[in-house]
Amino acid sequence: MATTYNESSFKVLRGLDPVRQRPGMYTNLESPNHIIAEVVDNACDEALAGFAKNIHVTAHADGSVSVSDDGRGIPVGIHAEEGRSVVEVAYTVLHAGGKFDKEGDGAYKFAGGLHGVGVAVTNALSNKVEVTVYRDGGQHSVRFVDGGVEAPLAKTGTCPKKQTGTTVRAWPNAKYFDTPNVNLAQLEFSLRSKAVLLPGATITFTLEKTGETKSWTYPDGLRGYLAEALAEFELATPILLQEKFTRKNEGSGFAEGEGATWALTWSAEGNVVRESYVNLIPTPAGGTHEAGLRDGVFNSVKSFAEIHGLLPKGVKLVAEDVFSRLSFVLSAKVLDPQFQGQTKEKLVSREALRLVSSMLKDPLDLWLNEHLEPAKKIVELAIQQAQARMRSAQKVEKKKGSSVAVLPGKLTDCSSSDPTRTELFLVEGDSAGGSAKQGRNKEFQAVLPLRGKVLNTFEVEKDRLFANNEIHDIAVAIGVDPHAPGDTVDLSGLRYNAILIMADADVDGSHISTLLLTLFYRHFYRVVEAGKIYIAQPPLFRVDVPAHGKKQASKIYALNEAELNSTIDRLRKEKIREGSWSISRFKGLGEMSPEQLWDTTLNPDTRRALCVKADSASFKATMSIFNMLMGKQEASTRRAWLEYHGNEVEADI
Repeated sequence: MATTYNESSFKVLRGLDPVRQRPGMYTNLESPNHIIAEVVDNACDEALAGFAKNIHVTAHADGSVSVSDDGRGIPVGIHAEEGRSVVEVAYTVLHAGGKFDKEGDGAYKFAGGLHGVGVAVTNALSNKVEVTVYRDGGQHSVRFVDGGVEAPLAKTGTCPKKQTGTTVRAWPNAKYFDTPNVNLAQLEFSLRSKAVLLPGATITFTLEKTGETKSWTYPDGLRGYLAEALAEFELATPILLQEKFTRKNEGSGFAEGEGATWALTWSAEGNVVRESYVNLIPTPAGGTHEAGLRDGVFNSVKSFAEIHGLLPKGVKLVAEDVFSRLSFVLSAKVLDPQFQGQTKEKLVSREALRLVSSMLKDPLDLWLNEHLEPAKKIVELAIQQAQARMRSAQKVEKKKGSSVAVLPGKLTDCSSSDPTRTELFLVEGDSAGGSAKQGRNKEFQAVLPLRGKVLNTFEVEKDRLFANNEIHDIAVAIGVDPHAPGDTVDLSGLRYNAILIMADADVDGSHISTLLLTLFYRHFYRVVEAGKIYIAQPPLFRVDVPAHGKKQASKIYALNEAELNSTIDRLRKEKIREGSWSISRFKGLGEMSPEQLWDTTLNPDTRRALCVKADSASFKATMSIFNMLMGKQEASTRRAWLEYHGNEVEADI
């Protein structure tokens, strides 16, 4: 390790060396687009100041890009302090430029250039840069190689005195960028956006390789641009185009000419378009000017909704409700903007929020109250978003530990992980659960005890299911998330080949089975459709038969009353003495010993179980029955149905 640390350890980076050593501090290194954008921005600043009408950008076949404008042209005289031409200073000295002075007769009152490092960075990170200036009847040229000037600026020809402007051609140095070539699609998008923001200016883009030329002029400005971007979507409101700028001696606290132009519209569906600019600089990361637009729009729409009594009881709008379906293009003019980073992707000027918000609110208030139908549509969309937000706030997520779902603690899982042979028993009650855990085959049978009756989930939204612990545990245990019948679901995560509902063979048990079937059919339809759901058939009666003849004493299980009567009839036919057998009725699964539970309900070889399957052909009819039986608002329909079928019921008293 180096141990010397003295005065010689300090280095002073001069000229463009700071840029070359730490290029990421000055530009975006994904591609050379940003260093080309610096040149384009200079041309656009001339147009913004009212001096340039045409900007021509050419992507050359050799990878270089040239930018020409018909603005005033960079001054070609000698800089008094530097002793070099102003052109050379602009391209070789950091923090030098003509955009610092924003007062009085400054060259640029509103401009994207702030720090005087833009084209100097372009030069520092290029193999070669050529600059040609048309000014004062002369053509002046200079070439930079690897950041250094090859020869001082020289007059290389004459031109008409009315011809003014600047042409810059740059060859980016590939070693500084992840992608060596300029992203032409991104450049084209940027140029088209600039044309929108410069009414009266024409921007042309030429691809030298193909000879293709595109030109943009937007007489309709932001409205036409937004309409073009949203052409494939149906708009809920017409596109509103407005602008407001501070006038001289207005007393608003803002400089003369500061303000914004904006185009707004709302759509019920589809993509939203959101673009913002400050002094023609695109701000893809937004910033305080976007926050001002958000604030102004929200306050106007909320005020309109409250004045006209449009808000339902219990609904309180927040900014995101109004903003979520809003598309906009915002172009702000700020005297001395402050950006986050040299790439200027986000505006951080604090005053910009108040500027845009105050400029926007009064014109938007007026428009809303003059256009009641579209204004009410905006409020309607906001209310829909608010209601969706309120439902989402109640959403309960699956409990997770690290990146995997945590299996419920009361699940007694099997040792096998082969999903083609494993089984899960959903058992009513902890008592029966205990017997099932003892009586099961631990290798492939898992048990999940359920406490009490499961929630009726027929009308419960999918996002609210996990608020119920029992349903949460079922979903986690089986390894499939809740889904609607029409959803496409990947069942590869299903942890069991069979899921058996094991409830008592009485009315309460039937009710629990019905609630679980409702849950699976309504929210785990694909599992039912795959034939993975079964209803276990535990016996309701046990008949103890004494030894008779050569036969030993035995136990016979009967599923229900009908099966019990059939069993007794068979015993009588076998000439077994009347009354020698005894009949026991199970009050529940918990009364069975583990051995009895294995014999009657768990053993795949001796148990009885009903497979529950679903198919699309009967879906509508089945859902109709579920709705009648389980829907909260169907009490009268259920009563009529029960009265009609009352004579078919066998009461279990």
